[in-house]
Amino acid sequence: MSKTAQSVWNNCLSFIQDNITPQAYKTWFEPIQAVKLTDCALSIQVPSKFFYEWLEEHYVKLLKVSLTRELGEKAKLVYVIKMENTYGNKLPFTEKIPSTQRSHMASQEVDVPIKNKSPELKNPFIIPGIRNVKIESQLNPNYNFENFLEGESNRLARSAGLAVANKPGGTSFNPLLIFGGVGLGKTHLAHAIGVEIKDKYPEKTVLYISAEKFTQQYIESVKKNNRNDFIHFYQIIDVLVVDDIQLLSGKAGTQDVFFHIFNHLHQNGKQVILTSDKAPVDMQDIEQRLLSRFKWGLSAELQHPDFETRVSIIKNKLYRDGVEMPEDIVEFLANNIKTNIRELEGALIAHSSFNKKDITLELAKKIVDNYVKNTKREVSIDYIQKVVSDYFQMDVDTLQSKTRKRHIVQARQIAMFFAKKFTKASLASIGSQIGSRDHATVLHACKTVDNLAATDKQFKKFVEDLNKKLTL
Repeated sequence: MSKTAQSVWNNCLSFIQDNITPQAYKTWFEPIQAVKLTDCALSIQVPSKFFYEWLEEHYVKLLKVSLTRELGEKAKLVYVIKMENTYGNKLPFTEKIPSTQRSHMASQEVDVPIKNKSPELKNPFIIPGIRNVKIESQLNPNYNFENFLEGESNRLARSAGLAVANKPGGTSFNPLLIFGGVGLGKTHLAHAIGVEIKDKYPEKTVLYISAEKFTQQYIESVKKNNRNDFIHFYQIIDVLVVDDIQLLSGKAGTQDVFFHIFNHLHQNGKQVILTSDKAPVDMQDIEQRLLSRFKWGLSAELQHPDFETRVSIIKNKLYRDGVEMPEDIVEFLANNIKTNIRELEGALIAHSSFNKKDITLELAKKIVDNYVKNTKREVSIDYIQKVVSDYFQMDVDTLQSKTRKRHIVQARQIAMFFAKKFTKASLASIGSQIGSRDHATVLHACKTVDNLAATDKQFKKFVEDLNKKLTL
């Protein structure tokens, strides 16, 4: 029976499959197509230059053994690389490769490593070069679980992060989306998970990248005509951490390529960790198919730290810096800087400039005044509820109650409106803090306030008065 390219390659695949992990086989061999068989030379088509270089770097011996078994000692392997047009789409396969593209095709005996004829070809992450097997994680080892202190505000997210770190890709938290306002520790927690995974599983490839950097790389890959290389690079990552995923908003091309990368990683049991300043339900201009995937795993919110957590953060920071501070001053700082952790740490850095003096309560007040005066303060949901309740001459419990009396409902809706306007809290978080409502109720409240302010002069005055009180 005469051999065909497909039959030879199928036999090679059977041998290869027995000698590598199912994951590696699915990633690196399933996409290959047998093209033709001439004498002892088998031509195979691979998706990109990156793909062919990876095969030569990692599987050349396995390919040689499998092909020699089928075609004898004179066996040769011819790689045919799919071309891309300027838009990054695949062109139909053709054997007539333009002279300018001939470096994309390699033919020789399989036991001789292919010399890279395109030395300018780089790993899309810039560091390191594509030929370097080791991919730097870009993680900050200072952001670890040891100094990410647990409190009521972050318990769910921290626990989920530890579960993912212990079993990346093996929990139901895939993807793990960590969301919350500015300075609450999203980036810290994302790094901590990656650092822990690298410590427990040093063989895994972990990569941290901001959504902004990812977008820049994608645009560059389209310009340089190596979109497939970009995709294949990200498909080999075991744990992908993308910071500020909401920045993909409105970027259709980047969302599309991230969608395909996400699908590949998820289907192959790889872990995806995302951070965002918004819950998926609040993200604007993100494709529905992506949002639905963000909800496949767990969305965990980081909220403003409570007093006890703020005290613990200050003490931990002081201990790490080898600084002592009286208890009453620690409590003063924790009481006066409530909005986020970054502000707390900033105040402590400000304190260090006075380290030649004995820290006193008076000096601490001066530090806080100077620091907070130059820092944009974020209004809290509790404060908004108090201001709105006082304005309408009711207590906060009445504002949060289940009553359907019109003036109370409108006051509650106004509180929700300003909570959305002045805080980074998600709609779900606003609803839970203002009378245990859901995110749909908050969304309805915001629309109602907008509509009434445009049609009812008295109502418009309420909104304007409260806006002034909250921005003083």
